Amino acid sequence: MRINIAVLLGLFPLSCLATKSRTDGKFEQYHAKFTAGSSPLKLDDASYEKLTAAPRDYSVAVLLTALESRFGCQLCRDFHPEWDVLGKSWIRGDKKGDTRLLFGTLDFAEGKGTFQKLMLQTAPILMFFPPTTGPGAKPDAQAIRFDFTMGPQSAEQVHDWISRHLPTGPKPPVYRPLNYVRLITITTAILGLVSFFSIASPYIVPIIQNRNLWAAISLITILLFTSGHMFNHIRKVPYVSGDGKGGISYFAGGFSNQFGLETQIVAAMYGTLSFATIALALKVPRMVDPQKQQIAVFLWGVVIFGMYSFLLSVFRIKNGGYPFYLPPF
Repeated sequence: MRINIAVLLGLFPLSCLATKSRTDGKFEQYHAKFTAGSSPLKLDDASYEKLTAAPRDYSVAVLLTALESRFGCQLCRDFHPEWDVLGKSWIRGDKKGDTRLLFGTLDFAEGKGTFQKLMLQTAPILMFFPPTTGPGAKPDAQAIRFDFTMGPQSAEQVHDWISRHLPTGPKPPVYRPLNYVRLITITTAILGLVSFFSIASPYIVPIIQNRNLWAAISLITILLFTSGHMFNHIRKVPYVSGDGKGGISYFAGGFSNQFGLETQIVAAMYGTLSFATIALALKVPRMVDPQKQQIAVFLWGVVIFGMYSFLLSVFRIKNGGYPFYLPPF
């Protein structure tokens, strides 16, 4: 019995050395490629199996994707630049491999066997493999999947997700390189706008400062929205409707209904009343000839009277119980 115990105690260090020999060197080998490539490792079926095989004393984050256009995976193409940014940021902040994390990318074109083995029907799939030995090891060592149901994710969001599954300690931050093309484009656009306004300002500023222009814009906007323009866009109302007798109904009964043409007619009535009132208040008093002034007052008064009579008749259509009206409508 003592001999058996002695034999077991003698074999135990050898088994530890054998396990250690199977894990030593694999992380350093792939980390060297990871650092030299400055981007996530490009994998195939064989390298994926070798990289994720147990035992392993390191973590692996593998993106299974389908980038070729023939696969029609727009989400894959949208997320891939963010994945590259995260991989490059991790290399930049962890050149010595202190976090013992590797990034890899397995495209469907090079990893059909892996996709079939995992029975994957969609892409992209981000899988995190925790270590099976050493610090932070998981007993089951099952891969953890990242959820892409909310659409493309940013490098910062994936960084936070991966950091939650790593042992405590400092993690490399996400570094986004300066986009020189965008910077030059924005600078050129700003300089072009400044040059344009400096040259065209003698012509543009008087137009912008024109009170009549802003008054007209304000009046048109008010008339447009008070006539029910937004109601039409929200409710998707019909332009006109039949009256049940072979004719066309231009106005819908009730305050909760209206037609597209009805909105235009009401806006035209409001505009005519506004223009007539402005003419009576501003234009007619400036007329020098008294006779022409009297004729103008009479004509604009007739316009206001007739249009207001028509407006009341429309209001009676909308509200059948309204008792008042104004001739001739």
